[in-house]
Amino acid sequence: MRTFDYEKLAAFHWDNEVLRSVARIHECKGRQTAFAERHPKEASRLVEIAKIQSTESSNRLEGIVTTSARLRQLVQQKTAPRSRSEREIVGYRDVLNTIHESHEYILVKPSYILQLHRDLMKPAGLSYGGHFKNVQNYISETQADGTVVTRFTPVAPYETDSAIEAICASYGRTLAMEAIDPLILISVFVCDFLCIHPFNDGNGRMSRLLTLLMLYQNGYDVGKYISLEAQIAKTKDEYYDALQAASGGWHEMRNDVLPFIRYMLQVILACYMELEARAELIGGAESTAYDAVRAYVQSKIGRFRGSDVIEACSSAGRSAVLASLKKLTEEGVIRKDGVGRATFYVRNSSSGE
Repeated sequence: MRTFDYEKLAAFHWDNEVLRSVARIHECKGRQTAFAERHPKEASRLVEIAKIQSTESSNRLEGIVTTSARLRQLVQQKTAPRSRSEREIVGYRDVLNTIHESHEYILVKPSYILQLHRDLMKPAGLSYGGHFKNVQNYISETQADGTVVTRFTPVAPYETDSAIEAICASYGRTLAMEAIDPLILISVFVCDFLCIHPFNDGNGRMSRLLTLLMLYQNGYDVGKYISLEAQIAKTKDEYYDALQAASGGWHEMRNDVLPFIRYMLQVILACYMELEARAELIGGAESTAYDAVRAYVQSKIGRFRGSDVIEACSSAGRSAVLASLKKLTEEGVIRKDGVGRATFYVRNSSSGE
């Protein structure tokens, strides 16, 4: 089995792209530290939106879906699950809430990871929840002609326990040294976790929950307000490409983890930038719902839905946003097309905006 020594990362000379991304994330983090204190009501709404988006996006990446209305009710605990998919969605909701509420008490150690996996699988009644895999798993790809190709063979079941113990121990030691930026260390840990693929099922979901947990513990709480999972879902092709590029030669310790580090930094930075944009839309107590919606519209290129505006202008409230969209349509600033759920808006090029 390969060995893990994250302390060696301290001697690595990172390229300008990585250094710029880390620096920009630090800048955003510094600017938004007091966001919740300045806008507690708006921050609370963003938290609820992010929980829904995170639960929906992380499960959808694994083919676990339900309707938007049902998902919202499940996340808000207003209904009981009706299917296997919905029970798995509830499991993600529960672990996500645990991380939001108790991240400072959850250690990055095998026993805690097993407990989180147990809770993830518990609502679905899966017996392997809370246990490392007992059969060999494979990361495969189904090609256009239906052929299934194995892209990567993870660690064998008998090596899994010691591999997870090793990455957790190395992560803890290296973090305590303060010799490598936590953003880089977290990205490397997550890449190795995915290559180990320690569970029979739920590896992707656990990797995203652990990413959120470690970011929280290192002071990067953007995932509380903006869904990291949704950003990954938006860029899933890049996600899988980066993971594949970073896993080549992994067993022989010849892999280049840089593609995955770059990708994860881009995801985190994109979330911070979105939070900044939403903070600007909030614009203080003097900003009206119409002002916020108009500012959002002016920033958009291409189609957008009413639900997009409601989420972006969370401080305004649903009815006020819809009324503002109606007024902007009447003023000719935007055009409304489609019917029912297919309804969308487009900014008019003739509006002068």
